[in-house]
Amino acid sequence: MIPACPLAALPRGEAIRLDADPPIAVFHTEDGELYAIDDTCTHQDASLADGWLEGCEVECPLHASRFDLRTGQVDAPPAKAPVRTHRVVVEDGTVYVEPSDLPPNLPPGVRSRSA
Repeated sequence: MIPACPLAALPRGEAIRLDADPPIAVFHTEDGELYAIDDTCTHQDASLADGWLEGCEVECPLHASRFDLRTGQVDAPPAKAPVRTHRVVVEDGTVYVEPSDLPPNLPPGVRSRSA
């Protein structure tokens, strides 16, 4: 598991970006839920942690595709492929992310460092 941050350092309605391969975004919703998804929009290289969080969806800051934080599914074009979701655990006040074993859906022209 990857330590993300202390829970107290991630206010509700905010997100942080983890320098994983590929990067992971951790979101703390207004309802107090924590979610982690791949940080890169599947349409074009944009950080979803920089997007707009509304409920359990994040809107990409470039072209307004929306991704469901619970499932990774894309709800609005131009993105067509989902993002991976990752398990989030809070232990002793620290947020941890367990990365998915599935391959990422990266946008055209973007490669992971391990590729």
